[in-house]
Amino acid sequence: MSDQQCEKDAAGMSENTFPVYKVDAIVQFYRTEVLTGQEAKHFTKNDITPNPKAESIQRLYMRVLQLLFRFRPECHYTVPFSENVQYPMLYEWVTPIMSVYMRMCQFLPLCHVYDFSLNDLLNPKSKRTITILSAIQNFLHFRKQRLEMTAAHQQSFRSDMDRLQAYTREIKEAERKIEKLTTIPPEQQVEAKELAAVLAELTTNTQHEYQDVSAMNEKVAQCKTEIAEISQKLTQRKVDVATLKGKIAKLKSQIVESPEELKNEMERMKENVKSIRMSKELADERLVELQMLVQCASQVEAEIQVLLKQLQDLQSTMCKTNQQKEEVQSLAAMNETLQKELKSLSNEEAQMKRALAMKLDKESKQQIRRQKKKEVKDQQVKNIYGQYDKIHQKREEIVKMIEESNRETKQFKEKMQKLREKCNQQTQKAQEFYERLLTTLEQYNKRIESIVVETNADTLKMKSHF
Repeated sequence: MSDQQCEKDAAGMSENTFPVYKVDAIVQFYRTEVLTGQEAKHFTKNDITPNPKAESIQRLYMRVLQLLFRFRPECHYTVPFSENVQYPMLYEWVTPIMSVYMRMCQFLPLCHVYDFSLNDLLNPKSKRTITILSAIQNFLHFRKQRLEMTAAHQQSFRSDMDRLQAYTREIKEAERKIEKLTTIPPEQQVEAKELAAVLAELTTNTQHEYQDVSAMNEKVAQCKTEIAEISQKLTQRKVDVATLKGKIAKLKSQIVESPEELKNEMERMKENVKSIRMSKELADERLVELQMLVQCASQVEAEIQVLLKQLQDLQSTMCKTNQQKEEVQSLAAMNETLQKELKSLSNEEAQMKRALAMKLDKESKQQIRRQKKKEVKDQQVKNIYGQYDKIHQKREEIVKMIEESNRETKQFKEKMQKLREKCNQQTQKAQEFYERLLTTLEQYNKRIESIVVETNADTLKMKSHF
């Protein structure tokens, strides 16, 4: 690929899809986000401009693939051979480059780079590498943002799930409490039934007694009105008698009465007195009857007070039951509110699922588009894989040969070990023999020295004689 074509591709990319970053920004980003340790320290601006280094660029692409797809650099060197080649060692240097090229051809369309070639790995150009690295940087920024968004969504979803679990627990506890409050234990059911029967009887008796009391009160009121009327009549009669007595006294003083008229008046007066006595006796009898009625009414009032006390006790028990019913109603209201919150949470979850479905649909559409573009490239890759399959067969044969050689080497090593053991035994024996020889030589040297001394002494004696 020529430099002009690279410049055109870089310009088209910067115009259409992603921004082209400066070299310093690219170096700083890859040193902080992609590379680690000594690689980050040694990666500098000179590796990209003016003449990019193929080794550093290839290593950088390997680290990008490791970051994104967990594809370690060691895995690039394990591409199998599948062709009977006489010297496969000459082809092994191609395997990592072809592996990186294949992985980058699959990855770079995600970054909107569709014209990646082997020349970008073997003989990279500065502008071309800058555009590719800026595209990868843009994709990594996008990936980081999406990871943060998904992490936030996951945290919110987890918090919602925790809240939902807490609400479900509270709802279950409320339902248990409602069941406990609503269900009467078997020990108290008999008492409750007895109390209900007693209450029914008491209500019926009290109604009858209230009716009797009301009738008695009406009778007492009527009697009181009659007594009042009778008392009024008595007072009027007494007043009339007093007036008549006064009039009689005046008339007696004024008129001399005839005995016949006096007799008639006395008879009249006697009749009036008899009638008054009769009315008084009737009134007394009526008073006695009314007193008896009043005593009966007081007894009825005492019985009514006893019944009222019983009713008050029953009312207290009813108040307690009403309080329990109110608690049950409050718990039911709490249950309804919690169910509403659950419905709202379920609606939110459904909305989140819809949003995720929309996103997945978009991603699927983009994946289909990318798949169409990949199909064209996969045909080329299949051809290359065919060659690799042939090389792989040859490699398997070589692996078998290597295994046989390894077996032979193992056997040879075992033989060597046995020979070493024998040599060690022989060296030990030779060492002992050598030590013996040394001792004998020392003794022999001492004897020679003694003989030499003796010969020297003899020679001196001979010289002295001569």
